[in-house]
Amino acid sequence: MDRTAASNRDLLRSIAHRAMAERGLLPDFAPAVVAETEAIRQAATDASPAIRDLRDLLWCSIDNDDSRDLDQLTVTAPGRDGTVTVLVAVADVDALVGKGSAIDDHARANTTSVYTAAEIFPMLPERLSTDLTSLGQDQARLAIVVEMAVAPDGTVDGSDVYRALVRSRAKLAYNGVAAWLDGIAPPPPPLAAVPGLDEQLRIQDRVAQAMKTLRHQRGALSLETLQTRAVFDGDLIADLRPDEKNRAKELIEDFMIGANGVTAKYLEAKGLPSVRRVLRVPERWPRLVELAAAQGGRLPAEPDARALQAFLAERQQRDPVGFPDLSLSVIKLLGRGEYVLERPGQTADGHFGLATRDYSHSTAPNRRFPDLITGRLLKAALAGRPAPYRAEDLEGLARHCTEQEDNAAKVERQVQKSAAALLLASRIGQQFDAIVTGASSKGTWVRILKPPVEGKLVRGAQGLDVGDHVRVALLATDVERGYIDFGRSSG
Repeated sequence: MDRTAASNRDLLRSIAHRAMAERGLLPDFAPAVVAETEAIRQAATDASPAIRDLRDLLWCSIDNDDSRDLDQLTVTAPGRDGTVTVLVAVADVDALVGKGSAIDDHARANTTSVYTAAEIFPMLPERLSTDLTSLGQDQARLAIVVEMAVAPDGTVDGSDVYRALVRSRAKLAYNGVAAWLDGIAPPPPPLAAVPGLDEQLRIQDRVAQAMKTLRHQRGALSLETLQTRAVFDGDLIADLRPDEKNRAKELIEDFMIGANGVTAKYLEAKGLPSVRRVLRVPERWPRLVELAAAQGGRLPAEPDARALQAFLAERQQRDPVGFPDLSLSVIKLLGRGEYVLERPGQTADGHFGLATRDYSHSTAPNRRFPDLITGRLLKAALAGRPAPYRAEDLEGLARHCTEQEDNAAKVERQVQKSAAALLLASRIGQQFDAIVTGASSKGTWVRILKPPVEGKLVRGAQGLDVGDHVRVALLATDVERGYIDFGRSSG
């Protein structure tokens, strides 16, 4: 394709489709999926007396500004002795997407929505994920509710899981809520329009902060990476901007981590299998020890999450500007998470980064297939039915979800690199400060700081390892393949 004859957006969209197909992901919905979707006329209903009517609570969603595939709502209720009941409502996608349907088969094949710079490839058709199975504002929707009794110190003292009918009072966005919580902006209009919602969110923020503090005390790692999004001027790419963490994102993250722990323990208590999300003890711990020592820290010889978190907290306070670079190095050395089956009576590996043994993915069923699986398992447990999947099937699905998640991430990175190559095409020969993000027999990769772009170090990589800082020069870009080549510079 002649990229001078096509818009940047069209070019990136074409690259995304090709990358999806090459990675074994389906970029388009088959005719059977389209037909099934068109036959669904309305959101799911259920008159079972076991379903609680919680539509009168002050539920709200907080997500990205442009998100419409809303998976969860939150609300709290203060109790005695400072305990607060936190409710997380998760969309009951299974109520419309039957196991073994054509829609389910597509979701099972891809296992995740794929978010690229030019186009989103949703796991479920948008008529469902952004409407009929989305927890949109002012819409009555079936949900699975995770209830947590959270003590003032952030401890979850009790929990429950049940089905309910819910209704969101406000669709809120991370940036607007965060600015309001930080006291630098007025409440967003949807928040201000609902009496009592401001106090409700302040309670949520306070409880989430306590839960986060407790998690970090137990060894959960505080990491901060520079995620970027492509910014277009019309159909031409103009910039890559960091998508930074904020207080509202942390609020949702802390509640979702809590809910995912509750669902894993609930299935275990009911004697059902579960698909756990695990991050094993890092094999490259010795390199983490070296990395800490180079920055004046000290880690024990054996893996220790609490010691690593203490080092990270110290570095974040001492060097907040450089902390994202350190975080990226740590993430690379920790390795990737994966899905595994936990059978009743067995113990799966825990999640090293979250310092917990019990963790599933359950709170994003419009976007991730493991969450849809967990929802079905939870509904079976609530109804006293056997698991809807055989253990052997779940074991295979866990492997498949891990593989497809990795493939989806590679597609997203490839398209992001193509976008970066477009952005940098006119800067051949310029020099940049960089950090080494990967070093193996396959090659050495670096990320420059401004703009935050990753590429391969094709010259002068000898003796470098993850976390090293280096000066590089841009040698070449290849938009179609997403290649950005750097050489080590002495300047």
